[in-house]
Amino acid sequence: MLQRIIAALVGLGIIVPAIVLGGMIGANIVAGIALLIAMDEYTRMAVPEHNLKALAAMVLAGGAVYASILFGPAGMAVWVLALAAILMFVGSMLLVPDTAAGQQAATRLAAGLLYVPVMFSFVIQVRRLEDGLAWLFLTLCITWAGDTGAYFAGRAFGKHKLFERVSPKKTWEGFFGGMVASVIFAGVFKQFFLPQLGWHHVVLLGVVLDIVGVVGDLVESMFKRAFGVKDSGWIMPGHGGILDRIDSLLFTAPVAWVIATQLGLG
Repeated sequence: MLQRIIAALVGLGIIVPAIVLGGMIGANIVAGIALLIAMDEYTRMAVPEHNLKALAAMVLAGGAVYASILFGPAGMAVWVLALAAILMFVGSMLLVPDTAAGQQAATRLAAGLLYVPVMFSFVIQVRRLEDGLAWLFLTLCITWAGDTGAYFAGRAFGKHKLFERVSPKKTWEGFFGGMVASVIFAGVFKQFFLPQLGWHHVVLLGVVLDIVGVVGDLVESMFKRAFGVKDSGWIMPGHGGILDRIDSLLFTAPVAWVIATQLGLG
């Protein structure tokens, strides 16, 4: 636990000043570095026997998709994503000698395009909102509050398994404990940084982001079980890899952006 806390504090000590003091430039730099590491981790898990080829394809295709979403003109991301998927399919067919392994590599890498660069791009989309810095930290902190609340509630009261086939340690008691923590934190955050939110928005954000955060965690657990790995990487001592830390955020950031934009809150 001490190692996890120290690693988290060191990470926050680097990331928070870069995002706050660096503005959009700092946020883009931090996100770009995290994206590259996440794509590397995903390809190492998904296609370990052809990692260098897969990583090159993922960085080229995934980077193009990510850039087209955030910096390209309207509509560009759709055809860039289509071309990137074609690259994954054709590249896997030509470069992987075994046909079955090639098909598996193609589907795993195509899924990785959606899972990593597309969903991760919403972190920057949230930052671009009006009051984007507050919305970004609200999203991050609700996500982490839910995870932390679930951990302690699960340890204290956990008896009923949530989804044992995918994540044996998660419990319903932890799930509801995380939800309570998320709503409480959203309320505290509203009072200091986003007073324009109504209390019904606080409950909506706390409940919905906690639910999709848990789903994001379960999805990554499903991937890791399918790929036969325990952690996505090793870069964060006590925490595993970048994907192990942002698995929930990959789901909460898109939903937070949708709520903020569709309800006129951002």
